[in-house]
Amino acid sequence: MKDHDTIPYTALPEYDDAERIARSKAFYEAIKTRRSCRYFSDAPIPRTVIENAILAAGTAPNGANHQPWHFAVIESLDKKKSLRAAAEAEEREFYEGKASAEWLDALEPLGTDSEKPFLEIAPYLIVIFGQRKGGMNPGEMKQNYYVNESIGIASGMLITALHDAGLATLTHTPNPMKFLNEICDRPSNEKPMMVLVVGKPAADATIPVHATYKKPLDEIASWL
Repeated sequence: MKDHDTIPYTALPEYDDAERIARSKAFYEAIKTRRSCRYFSDAPIPRTVIENAILAAGTAPNGANHQPWHFAVIESLDKKKSLRAAAEAEEREFYEGKASAEWLDALEPLGTDSEKPFLEIAPYLIVIFGQRKGGMNPGEMKQNYYVNESIGIASGMLITALHDAGLATLTHTPNPMKFLNEICDRPSNEKPMMVLVVGKPAADATIPVHATYKKPLDEIASWL
C-alpha cells in the first residue's frame, strides 16, 4: 500500500455497556419524534443554526472524500416564489397524468396534492445538489464517486442535525428538478437531488396517522 499521511483516530468517549445502551435508547427516543411537516410557520430561524447543520452534514462519509455536494440555501421570498411556481407546475403534471394509479394510491393516505404553499412560507429551503465532477479543491473537475450514496448519507445527517435543533423538515422532490439549477445559480453538471424545507411547524400543524406507522425491528433487520 502506498504511503500516505495519517493522524491518530479521533478519541471516542469511553462508555461501559450500560451507558452505551442508555445512550442508544435515548437517541432512538429523540429521533423517533421526527416527522415530515407540511404546515410551517414563517417564524425566523437564526442562520447560524442552518450553517451548523450544513457543517454537520459535510462530515458525512463519501466517495474518495471528494464531498460531492452543494447546499443552496434559499431565504429570498422572490426565489421561494419562483421555486414554488416551477415545482407546482411539475406537480400538477404528476398528479394529472404522469403518476401511475398505483403510485397515487400509495400517496392517498398522506393527503398530498399539487399545492405546495410551504415552499413560500418556511423560512429556509435547502436545495441539495450532487456534483458529478469536482474534487476536494476549488476549481477541480475530477470524477466524483458514489455521488448518490454520499448525498443520501449527508442529507440524513442534515435532517437529523436540524431535528436535534428543534426544527421541522420536509423532503420535497419535484420531478424533473432541473429548474432548480437556474433558480439557485448552479452549473449544469450539478444534479439537484431534493429540496429540504426547514422551519418551525405551524401552531395548527398536523400529520397523517398513516405516517406514524414504522416497521418493527424484526421487519427491518436480521442477524446472520
